[in-house]
Amino acid sequence: MTGGEGFGINELMIGQTAEISCLVDDETVRRFAEVSGDFNPLHMDEAYAARSPFRGRIAHGALVASFISCVLGNHLPGPGAVFAGMTMRFERPVRIGDTVVARATVVEIDVKARKVKLACVCEVDGQICMEADAEVVVRKRRPAAA
Repeated sequence: MTGGEGFGINELMIGQTAEISCLVDDETVRRFAEVSGDFNPLHMDEAYAARSPFRGRIAHGALVASFISCVLGNHLPGPGAVFAGMTMRFERPVRIGDTVVARATVVEIDVKARKVKLACVCEVDGQICMEADAEVVVRKRRPAAA
């Protein structure tokens, strides 16, 4: 990120990457449930979740996806970028206590439309738990005042 303003469309390059690391603990899952209103017992109730095919509590998929939002909004392209869309595929659950690494890589830049496509992935211990394709609208950087 440059100067807390994010990247302008002309400053981005194919292959440019940013990532974050987030611990998914009980408090994070409970706070996400409060914000989202999703109190599915798969996320909240160990006894219930233990009887499920997951054999224990798992994090909300939307919580995991929000880590990609963090990368895009704070790091690449960063502040000023606006989500235009995202498709995602979940490969495996994220469990309480897992540390998720969320990464976004620029794969396509349309300078005229000011749109950037990014390949995104969330991993736990090197194993993919979610893959996504994201598209964001990026502002055009204004030239510095002389």
